[in-house]
Amino acid sequence: MPADESAPFGAQLREYLAHLGIERGLSVHTLAAYRRDLLRYAAFLGSLGRTSFAEVTEADVGAYVEALRAGSDGGSPLSASSTSRAVVAVRGWHRFEALEGRTDHDPAAAVRPPSGAKRLPKAISTDEVDRLLTGASAADGVLGLRDRALVEVLYGTGARISEAVGLAIDDLDLDHAAPSVRLFGKGRKERIVPMGRFAVEALEAYLVRARPVLAQSGRGTPTAFLNQRGNPLSRQSAWAVLQTAAERGGVTAHISPHTLRHSYATHLLAGGADVRVVQELLGHASVTTTQIYTLVTPDTLREVYAAAHPRARG
Repeated sequence: MPADESAPFGAQLREYLAHLGIERGLSVHTLAAYRRDLLRYAAFLGSLGRTSFAEVTEADVGAYVEALRAGSDGGSPLSASSTSRAVVAVRGWHRFEALEGRTDHDPAAAVRPPSGAKRLPKAISTDEVDRLLTGASAADGVLGLRDRALVEVLYGTGARISEAVGLAIDDLDLDHAAPSVRLFGKGRKERIVPMGRFAVEALEAYLVRARPVLAQSGRGTPTAFLNQRGNPLSRQSAWAVLQTAAERGGVTAHISPHTLRHSYATHLLAGGADVRVVQELLGHASVTTTQIYTLVTPDTLREVYAAAHPRARG
């Protein structure tokens, strides 16, 4: 069970958390997660009889990782992803203590978090995308125009939901020769993404026939997508738009804000797009992140083998 901060290692933990908050600028929520993980670790070290970092061994850290997965330390068993988060916290704490000179070795340096099974991002088929768009258009009046435009933009550009609702009118270039949208990703990193004809037509219909009506209720905002009060559409409301569109379109697959982004990437790669191009379009800092979309299922492997290998055809 978790220790308290008056137990062994309590003073060091308070100092490390202060370092994370002041020097690293971590949020209150992140600090709370670090505190939970590290209190549990301090309790585990105490159960081994350790009273200082100089006594902690690599085997101790490894045993803690196993305890997290099994719950053998008295706490709840953790998933691979939650265990990885806890291991990152432990490694950071030990590294800090070594840099502060309280120990001449770092027992956590070589300990790696468990790797969870790689899961393919959940994408929907092009037919389901069509039905989702039909469902979005089924809303009454100006909201139907807005919802259709929002879904077209999400699928047509691969934008994150936060990027889509954050769009300003000036970020849209609807020039039919080379239409594009300017998106601001993580860290306000800017990228220009081309748009197809369907997204352009849906945006034009919304901007001309619907947005001015919605804007009458507001105080004036450059944000492209508005709610019924004339204010910027929130992420939560955009989620609701997708859920309602799925219900109206008869899409039974789980639809989340990231579903259309996953589908955008998957369909591009299936159509022959280069993974590095898709990386740029998605705004991924590393191509490794994008490469998860290149993973294929066993069924796909069998289909490709049967169609392509000369000794597979009977």
